[in-house]
Amino acid sequence: MSAEHTATATSLRSAGVMLAFAVVFTLAMAATYRFALPDIEAAREAAKMKLVDAVLPPGRYDNRPLDDSVTIGATPELGLRDGGRIYRARRAGEDVALIVEAAAPDGYGGRIELLVAVGEDGRIAGVRVTGHSETPGLGDYVDPRKDRNKKAPWIDQFRGRGPERAGDLKLKKDGGEFDYHVGATISARAVTGAVARALAWTRAHASELYSAPAGSRL
Repeated sequence: MSAEHTATATSLRSAGVMLAFAVVFTLAMAATYRFALPDIEAAREAAKMKLVDAVLPPGRYDNRPLDDSVTIGATPELGLRDGGRIYRARRAGEDVALIVEAAAPDGYGGRIELLVAVGEDGRIAGVRVTGHSETPGLGDYVDPRKDRNKKAPWIDQFRGRGPERAGDLKLKKDGGEFDYHVGATISARAVTGAVARALAWTRAHASELYSAPAGSRL
């Protein structure tokens, strides 16, 4: 066998070994993922429930909001370009609150994702930032995990606000009642505006949102 044929055979064997290794590795990774999938899904659900409980105390409802939800399409009023989900909280079968995914598209660092809970009485039960790119140490105080004031986080100002004072859901410098950090107003203004719009939209669609079948798309 010539040197050229030997080299070709060696290359083919090496390629075959590499292909076999790639196939085995891919199958092993797929098997590992399938094995770990229940744990991954459980972790995702736990993270979602932690956020739900942050905007609405668990003692106020006795159902599973993650299982009692509806999907909505693109909704500009909520800042949702690709749609989102609405979770329903109930107690003894009675409506308690709607937990709405929303977003502020105009944060200083870009899009700020939110979770807003609106009680059956039309008042805000709680708000949390679920994703953002605001400047660390400056505008990121809108996220209670980053806010240095742990006893009274900035975002807790929304709790209890209702329709009778919807016009006050603005920063003080814009004629409203919300405090802000000097030099970092853009983030706060974006969140405040997004929450005000989410409150108005949720109240306007509350009846439809509560009555829609679980798992349906509106």
